[in-house]
Amino acid sequence: MAERLQKAMASAGVASRRSCEELIRQGRVQVNGVTVTELGTQVDLSTDRVTVDGRPIPRQASAVYLMVNKPRGFLSTARDERGRPTVMDLVPPGDRVYPVGRLDLDSEGLILLTNDGELANLLAHPRYEHEKEYRALVQGVPCEALLQKLRQGIDLEDGLATADRVLLEQAGPQASWLRLVLHQGRKRQVRRMCEAIGHPVQRLIRVRVGPLELGDLPSGHYRSLTRPEIDQLMRMKEKP
Repeated sequence: MAERLQKAMASAGVASRRSCEELIRQGRVQVNGVTVTELGTQVDLSTDRVTVDGRPIPRQASAVYLMVNKPRGFLSTARDERGRPTVMDLVPPGDRVYPVGRLDLDSEGLILLTNDGELANLLAHPRYEHEKEYRALVQGVPCEALLQKLRQGIDLEDGLATADRVLLEQAGPQASWLRLVLHQGRKRQVRRMCEAIGHPVQRLIRVRVGPLELGDLPSGHYRSLTRPEIDQLMRMKEKP
């Protein structure tokens, strides 16, 4: 079946769809020996030979879905030129997977690794507005008026940032735990919002992405998604 080149590449586990689009724009992709730079190009992996930098991509890849609890100090990228640890160091080598979305170096929690490029695009792209839930340990005890300010929106340098829901989970003498649910996906959004109300983040843990919950998965460990979790993701893909 013919499909768009970038979608076929992502489904074959080359990279996320957006990364595949960039590879095409850079002239690094060939179809049947001809360099292709048009994103709308149609290919059929059962008959067409597609290569990236001269290397053929697999015609079919088994879908792999891994949940990782990223610790502090690990990058949420597939590789790092400076040799720093990444989430890929937390899973066995072999399956050609890559992380979906990003977490800051100092942030912790749920990262999905997969070779399903269509799903990666669906979960990571801001336009789909999937919820992400965080637990944040912040300095001091924010009052209800400041929590309401987070819900109504904070003017940051890149626009208005809002939290869909904010709950004061636990207040302590020096720091408090907040639980925040966002559908926006701006860089360091939770940290910048809390800094703006005068309660900087000391620790940040992502506990949910869409229907996927971190649960009791220990820090630095990974697990394969369950069949019900995969079914939930497949239903997301089927929706327009």
